[in-house]
Amino acid sequence: MRCSGGIRTIIRFAERGALLGVIGAGTCGGPSSGSPPPPPPPSSDTIPLRTLAAARGLRIGCAVDRGFRYGGSDGATFRAKLVREFSMLTPENDMKHARIHPARDTYRFEPADSLVALAEANGMQVRGHTLVWHRQLAGWLTSGTWTPDTARALLHDHIASVVGHYRGRLAAWDVVNEALAGDGSPRPGFWYDHIGRDYVELAFRWAHQADPNVALFYNDYDIEGINGKSDSAYALIQRLLARGVPIHGIGLQAHVRLGGVPTTLRANIARFAQLGLEVHITELDVRMPLPPTAAQLQTQADDYRDVLGACLSSAPACDALVMWGFSDRESWIPGTFPGWGAALIFDAAYRPKLAFLALYDLLK
Repeated sequence: MRCSGGIRTIIRFAERGALLGVIGAGTCGGPSSGSPPPPPPPSSDTIPLRTLAAARGLRIGCAVDRGFRYGGSDGATFRAKLVREFSMLTPENDMKHARIHPARDTYRFEPADSLVALAEANGMQVRGHTLVWHRQLAGWLTSGTWTPDTARALLHDHIASVVGHYRGRLAAWDVVNEALAGDGSPRPGFWYDHIGRDYVELAFRWAHQADPNVALFYNDYDIEGINGKSDSAYALIQRLLARGVPIHGIGLQAHVRLGGVPTTLRANIARFAQLGLEVHITELDVRMPLPPTAAQLQTQADDYRDVLGACLSSAPACDALVMWGFSDRESWIPGTFPGWGAALIFDAAYRPKLAFLALYDLLK
């Protein structure tokens, strides 16, 4: 069923003249001995994804940093595709604590500044990522001995300095990232261990003080569908809202395995929207065992289509879909999940995959 639907999608795309070349008979089927050939690339006169998304009230984006700094033709190709196809950008690592705050009295804004400047020069919005996380903290912080009062002062300084530096230039901040463990309980980590659960509320209040006009998000993984962890996230946000905490949105990361898009995604978006929140898909990728087969690539395309469809059906609450990269060349997946990869909508040579065509077709 999934396979035949994919063939119809590609044929429609080709009939509109958006693809050049011939669609091969091997687009669908069982496992193959190696990677199948990519679909022909879009012609130069196709409409960018960002233009199609804007017509539907949606911002579409990706996380970047490493590829942005490639030299030569690779870098030129990467940057050209980035600014052509996407209207939103998330710094993948350059705003995380260890990168941007390498010493107690030192901030290193230049790498992130270059990404913000690129976005501004190309009509793109920026999602700041992330102010408070239990990982990628600078060594000076984690190796120190701090009292609760000092830890609160350090957190306040970090948030005030970083948010203040970008005041008025960003569309959103992932203020607190992954504060919940897999079972929905508070996750132990530096800030929780030194400050207690109040660190979440403090972070949102201090971020709002530093920039009253930027949208503030709680961001987490495995909360895309209705389950125990997303129930805990829902309860956490309810408590924050009841206390008058300035929180404006929920980020559903959506790092999913092939065929793993939750069937309750739409219902989950709807219940967070009923709290008056914006809902962003913040880190979408769909990983598969390597090497990919034609059937796997078609299933991946259907997965991307399902996530986008859930977001579009939840408009205007779900108004941003951001992927964790756009090319398999820069994806974090192979380094974290050995034997898995091919998770994004362009392959390692920046050629569009079936997943790209699925997004394009649904937005069209």
